[in-house]
Amino acid sequence: MNDLFKQQVYEITRLIPKGRVSTYGAVAKAVGYPNHSRHVGNAMGGCPADVPAHRVISSTGKLSVPSFRERLEKENVVVQENWKIKDFKILFWDPLKEL
Repeated sequence: MNDLFKQQVYEITRLIPKGRVSTYGAVAKAVGYPNHSRHVGNAMGGCPADVPAHRVISSTGKLSVPSFRERLEKENVVVQENWKIKDFKILFWDPLKEL
């Protein structure tokens, strides 16, 4: 995974509005690599502090990183006991449609 890919992932992720979520796959598609959702996840693992990585979740609406729960809840996103986002389909931000 090269630095350009990571920078593109970070730029898209910075655009996700507070209180909304996107998925690793949606971000991958937005940067032109539709089959690279795992690479997006890897990029998020070492992202700069100004990148809201907590807003990027799995395509099932489930949190991948438990510590992101508190950050999402501060943005009024409800995380259920099974780690899934309540109203995921309503809160989903698709960069290809929103930009």
